[in-house]
Amino acid sequence: MENEPLINEALKSELSALYQAGDRHYHSLAHIEAMLSLAEDCRDRLHDRQAVEAAIWFHDAVYDSRAKDNEAKSADLAEQKLSGRISPERLSRIVAMINATATHQLPPLDDKKAASDAALFLDMDLAILGAEPDVFAAYEKAVRREYGWVEEPIWRAGRAAVLKSFLRRPNIYHTAEFRRRFEAQARQNMEHSLAALEAG
Repeated sequence: MENEPLINEALKSELSALYQAGDRHYHSLAHIEAMLSLAEDCRDRLHDRQAVEAAIWFHDAVYDSRAKDNEAKSADLAEQKLSGRISPERLSRIVAMINATATHQLPPLDDKKAASDAALFLDMDLAILGAEPDVFAAYEKAVRREYGWVEEPIWRAGRAAVLKSFLRRPNIYHTAEFRRRFEAQARQNMEHSLAALEAG
């Protein structure tokens, strides 16, 4: 079983359907495809590429903008679907990566190779922050649509708090590669967005 693809065609079809739900505007199949493309770019630096790809497929599988436990439920779904097909140790690494997307802080992994993969995975998830300004603007509009039920003043305050939390970090990205590619643009994008939010 270990040699079979973790995300086989049946599972890919099942997960794709979740990502194509009508209330998903950013956390959609396009986001998964963008991350898979980045994983392909990083294939020579990934120690367990299939595990990272599984984490990518599952990390937003459960998404409800009103909920606070999407990451935990997505991790639970991964555990349910992959349990018995791979070793418990490998599954625990996948689950740890998914749960880490709640804070985008590195999970406590003792294995250096697993920690390196987790760092790249988390950076892939945040690559959109360092996209070109027009792409970043489209991302922000899509996220706002997902939170369409939130009144504008509350949205502005909440979104500003999220942006400030990232900007306070010494580094937005965990890896030197992603810092080189995206850090400066990400800070510029978020500072511009924050100024607009605070201007009202």
